[in-house]
Amino acid sequence: MLDNPTGAGRMDQLLEAQLRATLNMIPAYTWYAAPTGGLTFVNERSAEYLDLPKDHPLRFGTDTGAPWDSHIPLLHPDDQAETRRVWSKCLRTGSPGEVSFRVRSGKGDYRWFLSRAEPLRGNDGTVLYWIGINLDIDERKQAEFYLAEGQRLAHMGSWTFNASGFDQWSPELFAIHGLDPQSGPPSFEEYLELVHPDDRAFVSQRVQTLLAERRDFDFTKRIVRPDGTIRHVRCVGVPATSGGILQRFVGTGIDVTESEELTKAFRESEQELRQMLDLAPQLIAVYGPDFQRLYANRAALDYVGLTLDEWRQTPDRYAFVHPDDYALARAGRDSARAVELRMRKADGTYRWFLSQVTPVRDDSGEIIRWYISCTDIDDRKRDEERLQQENVALREEIDKTSMFEEIVGTSPALAAVLSRVSKVAASDSTVLITGETGTGKELVARAVHRRSRRTSRGFVAVNCAAIPRDLIASELFGHEKGAFTGALQRRLGRFEVADGGTIFLDEVGELSSETQVALLRVLQEREFERVGGRDRIRVDVRVIAATNRDLSAAVADGTFRQDLFYRLNVFPVEMPALRERREDIPVLVEYFIGRYARKAGKTFRRVSKRTLDRLRAYPWPGNVRELQNVIERSVIVSDTDEFTVDESWLSAPPPVDSRIGLSGALAAHEKAIVEDALRASGGRVYGPSGAAARLGLPRSTLESKIRSLKINKSRFRMRAPKEF
Repeated sequence: MLDNPTGAGRMDQLLEAQLRATLNMIPAYTWYAAPTGGLTFVNERSAEYLDLPKDHPLRFGTDTGAPWDSHIPLLHPDDQAETRRVWSKCLRTGSPGEVSFRVRSGKGDYRWFLSRAEPLRGNDGTVLYWIGINLDIDERKQAEFYLAEGQRLAHMGSWTFNASGFDQWSPELFAIHGLDPQSGPPSFEEYLELVHPDDRAFVSQRVQTLLAERRDFDFTKRIVRPDGTIRHVRCVGVPATSGGILQRFVGTGIDVTESEELTKAFRESEQELRQMLDLAPQLIAVYGPDFQRLYANRAALDYVGLTLDEWRQTPDRYAFVHPDDYALARAGRDSARAVELRMRKADGTYRWFLSQVTPVRDDSGEIIRWYISCTDIDDRKRDEERLQQENVALREEIDKTSMFEEIVGTSPALAAVLSRVSKVAASDSTVLITGETGTGKELVARAVHRRSRRTSRGFVAVNCAAIPRDLIASELFGHEKGAFTGALQRRLGRFEVADGGTIFLDEVGELSSETQVALLRVLQEREFERVGGRDRIRVDVRVIAATNRDLSAAVADGTFRQDLFYRLNVFPVEMPALRERREDIPVLVEYFIGRYARKAGKTFRRVSKRTLDRLRAYPWPGNVRELQNVIERSVIVSDTDEFTVDESWLSAPPPVDSRIGLSGALAAHEKAIVEDALRASGGRVYGPSGAAARLGLPRSTLESKIRSLKINKSRFRMRAPKEF
């Protein structure tokens, strides 16, 4: 960017080259731009994200600086206007700025970044160039430059100073002194006013000495904030020269009031570096040229549960790497590139890390140190795994034939349900939806989810009756590798997949007693353990359950836990049977005809009046699902523009209204048959040996008859023999 042939210009070019090398080592997306704002250089990480060619000028800082807005098209269209506004203000005022936007990668997808830019000025105050960093906030675990993070955590600010006074203060330095950054750096006289009266003479003398001797300095003084509080601030600085001419002093101001140990540590340069590394969130280790262990920061030692001496004496180079990732660890070391691998924690568990190996060479090119920085990406990997499982769940949902895409109807019975849905949707309350098979319980569950604050996250549906009892726990809560025969790898359960969203447990009354206990724990404590695992996994999931069983009766006969029933039945919603909202039948018929006629490429001009009357009169034991099937079948076989239904399909005898019940000899006879079946099955209704199988009836039909006949199932249950 600087073509000045003077010594100062060459030094600036050298500093720029060093800056590029430094930015390429930072585990973040960094760049700098010309004074006019045109992007001139991006580091390797940014270039790889953008998939720039190997010879692209932006990789080498040789780009001449295109117009500053020429790279705006890389941003998401919704973010371009705000980015133009912020960046225009920065260029107009010469002040730092930050903005969040989505950047399109070389693969065409977008990720969110927080972009921060600051100007680097010359002695005359003109902007030499802009330097920036883009933090990946899409994964919420962006790799950050640990020294910058260490400064923030250590309450450390930076400054530049010349004979005329301060020309730059970082925001953290303003915070240390209790000043507003908008006021700008103080003059030397204003700075002395901030110093404690007892330390002013000392500070003034030190400043005059450093200007005269032009050497490094390190001293501690007290300051008085505008609110009267006194802080101890350590000042460390070095002269910055160009062509042998002193340009300025650069340094840091560190608030050491709260930690005398920190003050002592920073008296030695090695201790200063270690302290900063200890404050870094990454696991950082320093090795010798032959990978002998030299130093590990506090975060790394805490993670592996060792002291520094114990860590140094660990003989195995890959002692803390997952056995399956040895090859990755070797590849990262040999090629000095970032790799993703798992590392063992002190408690024996593993977490995923992004490991970056960086060699440090002497003037002859020999490696004198290896630096390894490991950034925790376990949450990101877990999100990726969850997303993969969500995709699997989505494909499963797409493969199913949905009952219908919308809730169709205007009857009072349906309007009452929708009113309750609108009231409960905005809350996080657990909902229990009851009703006969085919009434649209899952549809209502999806309506609750869509109207909730969780609508942007996943909706995961689980049919508890369709999963074998010995696999339901693994399906709901996941399993670890080797938990049982066939568990070849770790698998996330549906609760983890639904984290942040909604899980719909259809046919919840079919859960085994063991699974009921586990479900109760999730509802109470919002945590669970995978099958074969020891770690407690916390989730934020809204539970919506549905059943066509009478759970109150199931509680009475001991097949369903009472405490779980109360946990699920926080907000009950009862779906009306189709025969209870017959006025919706014409609307549903029209909806389904339109849907299936489009698929079949047919057109119907009218519906036969006889057909419509017959559809209204039919009791619909299978409810809306049965109506849907009848309409689809009729569309397929119809050959005219008048829609008709084969009345033989509607000839099933209507079920007896459960509110009326049977009377007389017929009722007594049927009651005797049902009781005999219950007696023979030990009071069990469902299952291969249950009463429903013996009578050849659907379970829901038999449950309805048991209620209408007022039969107490519990008196037929098998009693355990008494012990003497």
